[in-house]
Amino acid sequence: MILARYVARRFLRSFLLVAGVFLLILFLIDMIELIRRFSGHDIGLPGAARLAALNIAGSFYSILPLITVLGGIAMFIGLARSSEMVAIRASGRSGIKVVTAPAVTAILIGVLTVGLFNPLVAVTGKLFDNAVAVIERDGRQTVSVGDRAVWLRQSLIEDGEEAGQIVIRARRASPDATTLYDASFMIFDQNSGPVRRIEAHQARLAPGEWRLSDVKDYVLTEPNPEAAASTSEALSLASDLTAQRIRDGFGRPEAVPVWQLPGFIAGLERAGFSAARHRVWFQMELARPFVMAAMVMIAAAFTMQHLRGRNTGVAVLLAFAAGIGLFFLRNMAQILGDNGQIPAAMAAWAPPLVGILLALGLILQREDG
Repeated sequence: MILARYVARRFLRSFLLVAGVFLLILFLIDMIELIRRFSGHDIGLPGAARLAALNIAGSFYSILPLITVLGGIAMFIGLARSSEMVAIRASGRSGIKVVTAPAVTAILIGVLTVGLFNPLVAVTGKLFDNAVAVIERDGRQTVSVGDRAVWLRQSLIEDGEEAGQIVIRARRASPDATTLYDASFMIFDQNSGPVRRIEAHQARLAPGEWRLSDVKDYVLTEPNPEAAASTSEALSLASDLTAQRIRDGFGRPEAVPVWQLPGFIAGLERAGFSAARHRVWFQMELARPFVMAAMVMIAAAFTMQHLRGRNTGVAVLLAFAAGIGLFFLRNMAQILGDNGQIPAAMAAWAPPLVGILLALGLILQREDG
C-alpha cells in the first residue's frame, strides 16, 4: 500500500508538470492565432488574451489523453533511471501491480475532469463562441432547443438592409434544419418593438427567404390584432439564414455540460433533429477515464523496464507513438459514430478497451518468469 501511494504520487506529480507546460504552450499559441484571426477587428492584446483564456480550456481538455501518456512516460523513465524500478521489481512486485496504482490514479483524474472540468469547458466554450459571434457577426443569429420547441433569431431584412429582429419558434424541425413545423414568427421593429406576428403550419427555408404555408398574419399595431388578422395559403419572408448556419447554431456537443447532455439529447430528438453526435460525445465522456488509464498502461508497457543508453529514446518514441495511435483511433471511432456507421457505445468504448488489452498483453509478455 505504501509503495502504491508512492507510485501514484509520482505519477500525479509528473502529470501536473506536463499539464502545466502544455497549458502555457496552448495559451501562447491561441493568443497568436487569435491576434492573426481578428487582426482586422482591433481586439488588442488584452482582448486576445481574454479570448485565449476562454478557448484554452477546450483545447486543453481535448489533449488530456496525450498529456496522460506523457506523464506516464516521464514517471516510468524517472523510476528506471534512478534504479527505483529495479528495486521495486527485485522486491517481488509484478509489472501489473506496479502499473495498477498510476492507472487507478489516471481513472480518478478522468472522473474528476469529466465531472468538474467538463462543465467548465462547456461554459467557457459558450462564452468564447458568443464573443466570436459578436466580433464576426454582431451576435445577430442564435439557435436553441427547448423542452418543447426550437427557437431561432435572425435579422429582419427590408430592401437589403437590417430593419429589426425576427424571433422564430417552432414545435419541431426537419433533420436537415430546412423545414419548421407549427412555426411562429415574431417581428420586432428597431424602434417600436413587436409589430407583427405570423403563424404558419410549415416554413421551408429557401435561398434568401422563408416560404410559409397556411399562414395567419397578425398586425400587432392594430387595436384588435385578431380582428385585423389576414390568412393566406403562402407567404415569403426574407431571411439571411442558411441550413448550415442553423445547424452550426446548436453548437458543438462539447458546449453542453455532461450532466445536461441526456436532457439536451431528448430535446433535440423531440424537435426532430438527429442527436447522433451528442450521443457519441456523451458515451465518449463516460469512457474518458478508461482512455486515460489505457494511456498510462501504454506508457508502462514500453518504459517500465530498466533502460540504458539509446534504449531510452527508442522506448519513449515507441510509447508516445502508441499513445498517438490510440488517440487517433479514438478520434476515428468518434467520426464513424457521428456518421452513424458504428453504434455510439462501440465508438466510445472500443478504443480504450483495445488500448488496455494490447498494453496488458505487452506487459505480461515482458514479465520475468
